[in-house]
Amino acid sequence: MKFIDILRDHLDVFNQAYNGQITTSMRHAINAMLSCRAHTQRASHWACQGCTHTADFPLSCGHRSCPQCQYNTTADWLAKQQAKLLPVDYFMVTFTLPYELRVVAKYQPEALYPAMFSVAASVLKDFALNSPKLAGDIGFTGVLHTHSRRRDLHPHIHFIIPAGSFNKTQQHWKKNKGKYLFNAFNLAKVWRARLLEQLAKLKLKLPTSLPKKWVVDCQHVGKGLPALQYLSRYLYRGVLPDKNIKSEADGLVSFKYKDSQTQSTKVRTLPATEFLWLMLQHVLPKGLRRVRDYGLLRGNAKKLRLQIQLMLAVAGAVFPIIPEIKRRLATRRCPCCLQPMRFMGIVKRPTNLIP
Repeated sequence: MKFIDILRDHLDVFNQAYNGQITTSMRHAINAMLSCRAHTQRASHWACQGCTHTADFPLSCGHRSCPQCQYNTTADWLAKQQAKLLPVDYFMVTFTLPYELRVVAKYQPEALYPAMFSVAASVLKDFALNSPKLAGDIGFTGVLHTHSRRRDLHPHIHFIIPAGSFNKTQQHWKKNKGKYLFNAFNLAKVWRARLLEQLAKLKLKLPTSLPKKWVVDCQHVGKGLPALQYLSRYLYRGVLPDKNIKSEADGLVSFKYKDSQTQSTKVRTLPATEFLWLMLQHVLPKGLRRVRDYGLLRGNAKKLRLQIQLMLAVAGAVFPIIPEIKRRLATRRCPCCLQPMRFMGIVKRPTNLIP
């Protein structure tokens, strides 16, 4: 069972049920997914290496919300992040938007999500500068997740942070010792104050009642690679993998998920239209970046990162063994002789073959 099949089968009813709530970004995502590997004006051209048979195949849509696409995009991102890994412990700090502000995320994501990134990043930088254990510049990567494991709207940003800082004046790397980085309660207080101040500057309409206590989680996660692999899981391949959809029958869709409290696998069943809305509400506005690097991990800090890696190597640090990430190459077999076919390029499809 595939998400795109459910979308195609129930699209008309979904449009009627959620017509006033479907955004332009959602429309673009829907159109892209429905045309994925089907209704494309261009195609990949393949030729058999054992006989004269040739064939054209429609292209993938490439949309970041499509569960069929973006495998190589995810692999490329993970490979780039692995190259930045330092031989130190890592922490994951998660800034969560309170329930009462999810309505803002639903109707004004273009303004809210960038504000969440900028405010959370400023909080981390200031805490690092004021920390006696760090007192310097740190690096971190933030990934926006908009859903809970049940796939409800639940915006939060995970930041993965190497446990150490760099003093530019002294040209010195300062290692953070132990399994404590920042006080989560203090992070939450500053997070709340600064984000509300930023949202007020943006003149966003906020609920009248907001909780006094917000949630920020700060955990020691050991080495950085497992954390990166976790963050990459939902980056570019949609909200729910097709393999997690268990069934679709009598207008009901069931999918499995892992419960965050018990870690057991559970099944959630919804009417097809509600299921589609549950998934499509996580489509991000066009141009909004889900992943951002800061400080020592930003793109233009490569020279400084190499300097820090060299300093750590000289000091005797053991660098992790990074498994090679291989790009998945498309393979096809000839229907005539079953020999492998060779990709010959992209061609324009005849108009009469495009539905």
